[in-house]
Amino acid sequence: MSRSRNIWLVVIIVLIAFSLWVDLSKNISIANPTNSQLLVNLNTDIHLGLDLRGGLQVLLQADVPNCATVDANSLNITRQILESRANALGVSEVTMQVAGNCRIVAEFPGINNPEQVVAAMKQTGLLEFVDMGTNPVPVGTVVQTDYGKAAATQPSATGTAPSATTTPNATATAQSSLTATPAANATPTATATAPATIYHTVMTGADLDTVTVQTTSLGQYEIAFTLKSSGTQVFADFTTSHVNQYLAIVLDKKAISVPVINSAITGGQGVIQGNFTADTANALAVQLRYGSLPVPVKVVESQTVGPTLGAESVRKSLLAGAIGLAVVILFMGLYYRLPGILADLALVTYTLISLMLFKIIPIFLTLPGIAGFILSIGMAVDANVLIFERLKEELRSGRTLRQAIDLGWSRAWPSIRDSNSSTLITCVILYIFGNTFGASMVKGFSINLALGVLLSLFTAIIVTRTYLHLVLDNLKLDEHPNWFGL
Repeated sequence: MSRSRNIWLVVIIVLIAFSLWVDLSKNISIANPTNSQLLVNLNTDIHLGLDLRGGLQVLLQADVPNCATVDANSLNITRQILESRANALGVSEVTMQVAGNCRIVAEFPGINNPEQVVAAMKQTGLLEFVDMGTNPVPVGTVVQTDYGKAAATQPSATGTAPSATTTPNATATAQSSLTATPAANATPTATATAPATIYHTVMTGADLDTVTVQTTSLGQYEIAFTLKSSGTQVFADFTTSHVNQYLAIVLDKKAISVPVINSAITGGQGVIQGNFTADTANALAVQLRYGSLPVPVKVVESQTVGPTLGAESVRKSLLAGAIGLAVVILFMGLYYRLPGILADLALVTYTLISLMLFKIIPIFLTLPGIAGFILSIGMAVDANVLIFERLKEELRSGRTLRQAIDLGWSRAWPSIRDSNSSTLITCVILYIFGNTFGASMVKGFSINLALGVLLSLFTAIIVTRTYLHLVLDNLKLDEHPNWFGL
């Protein structure tokens, strides 16, 4: 074989080995050998959709007096922010669709913490950084701020409030940081109300650029943030003049964290430190990152949905897929002989890589999605059928085996390209249609079918061709004509 085909053979072998590793694993963990810190921790179990596994379904409605006044674009942006919140909380494959003029239907397959998700959905998300001076309020306290009020009525930069019962000792650090109170929690249960003191809002969540959770060298969780250019100078001026004072992080007028300013934050980035766990740090980061909603929403209905199809349907679907795969393999081997057997090996390669992609992306399998995958198995060999028919024609014309392989592929390619392109266009249309309310199952079918078509092109064009050259280049056609069905 040529050098390029040897390279492709190595790539295919590596892909098969990696696919087998992922397919046979339920979790992949890779740790740093120097400090044992996890670099990769990936759940590679099969992910099932709401119809097969059950989960949570929530109906949200715009919290406004007249639904007819809700702007459709603002409602769609609200849907996107809510979906980002849920995904950041670790709820994968969330489906959110706009229903009517002012409602959003959300589905969370396989969820095991519905209370946390519903609480996140209820948050309207007005995020403020509020000056507390030297007298912080306890976490969970409802406060009044000057945000949105006329400039003439705004108070001085430093409000006053009773001393908090959870005030920590300030701990200066080398980097610009805020130290959260030990009671800091992104979902507080306290609902105390501060006296009628109006506090000054230094800036809002609109000035945040990025928010991430990271760990220190001691394994403690902290929240790192960067500011947009619009907020960098404001934050620098404020933190420079308010070192060792408190800056509350307020969501919907409720204090969710009250850190102390250890040092001036002039570079537009810093960290929030405190007694965070992985869950509380992630929850606070989610609310910082996706704090503002164009349209306030309320939960109208929330219900736990049981699997309507369940394990029996999955078993039967997988059985149907296995039977279909076996029939295709048998047909290709009997009709096309040796090239058909090589195409069967390429089809097995296709199946292994498909399952690996389903696990890594990950793709949640609904019953229509499984149907799309099973359909793609049959489509995975249609390109091989076209190539092999061309191959037999070239062999009958007196071409050498190597020439017949290359000519068979090049002359079959226009038909392969056009047929698969039309299928991909159909998948795009189905995906767009699947974004409308009531048609979400179509989306899973279109995604799996499109992925199968793209992967089948790879296996037909690269994998099968590489296998053919690997086995057939050194064979003499005159000695084995029956191996090719001639």
